[in-house]
Amino acid sequence: MPISLSDPLILGHGPTWPNRVALAPLTNTQSHADGTLSDEELAWLTARGRGGFGLTMTCAAYVSPAGQAWGGQLGIAGDEHLPGLARLAQALRQTGTRSSVQLHHAGRRADPAVTGRPLQCPWAPDATTPAMTTAEIGAVISDFAGAAVRAEQAGFDGVELHGAHGYLIGQFLDGRHDDRTDGYGGTPQNRARMLFEVLAEVRRATGPGFQVGLRLTPEGNGITVDEGRETARRVLASGLVDYLDMSLWDVFMYPRAGGDRLLIDHFVDLPRHGTRLGVAGRVLSSKDAAWCLDRGADFVSVGIGGILHHDWAARAIADPRFAARERPVSADVLRREHVGPAFIDYLDRGWENFVAAGR
Repeated sequence: MPISLSDPLILGHGPTWPNRVALAPLTNTQSHADGTLSDEELAWLTARGRGGFGLTMTCAAYVSPAGQAWGGQLGIAGDEHLPGLARLAQALRQTGTRSSVQLHHAGRRADPAVTGRPLQCPWAPDATTPAMTTAEIGAVISDFAGAAVRAEQAGFDGVELHGAHGYLIGQFLDGRHDDRTDGYGGTPQNRARMLFEVLAEVRRATGPGFQVGLRLTPEGNGITVDEGRETARRVLASGLVDYLDMSLWDVFMYPRAGGDRLLIDHFVDLPRHGTRLGVAGRVLSSKDAAWCLDRGADFVSVGIGGILHHDWAARAIADPRFAARERPVSADVLRREHVGPAFIDYLDRGWENFVAAGR
């Protein structure tokens, strides 16, 4: 029987998701300067919970002070972040959605002007920045686990590790640059060691009712499709995660390196071993989302649509003909969708033709 967007999703740990639509983790730069939760971030996320998303996920939240990538980023690096996180978790729970924090460390893409700390990099990017020591890698692994514990203490249903888009975990996976000789570089298995050690430590540090997910990039940033597929295969077989969220950029695209198979098809045919597989990338309509499920995904993660409509999930589930409004859109439209002023500015500066001219 075909899977429907409205079908609940049972995972290996934690509560069942009420449907197959997750809010993708979206950078929005609207937290306070110290990483604590703002009212704007709270309003943005709780509106998506009310809007029917089965899982509502935060933006990438930095797990270490040195791992912050930009100003206004949500933090989960210290106990000073706990009160706001607890407030958010409670508010999301009241909407009926499931909740998750995306755990993030920017690595060589952090901003020292924001953090006031040296870069932490798997390899030396220049003559003045050394590669991380083995002890420093261990400390960051502990930071990920500590952040997961904070998320659990705050009342979230789970966390997702950010292993995609060339941030720290993905930097270790980079076959072009990671030539470390201490067991964390060189071969594909060694380059994935940090990822699997983080997953194991997060799982060990959290309870049996806590969900653990992972976002991966299928190719790019020094990762080939074959290596991306092999890493995904190992993750699905590991028993360490409840779901794997593949960030495809566009679910309908072919690999950049060529080939006659869609990128999504390199992953939906992998054995799952009880782990759920999600896909993300330009899912803008009910038809797009249904196509992903028919293709073999267990759920879809929605980003742009979730910005344009706080209730994208409810609309897509109710109407098989629903499609997100066309861009650009006015700032007034975004404000009505509970997108805060800092987020609107970020979209205007960084996303071409998203916010209409004149705002």
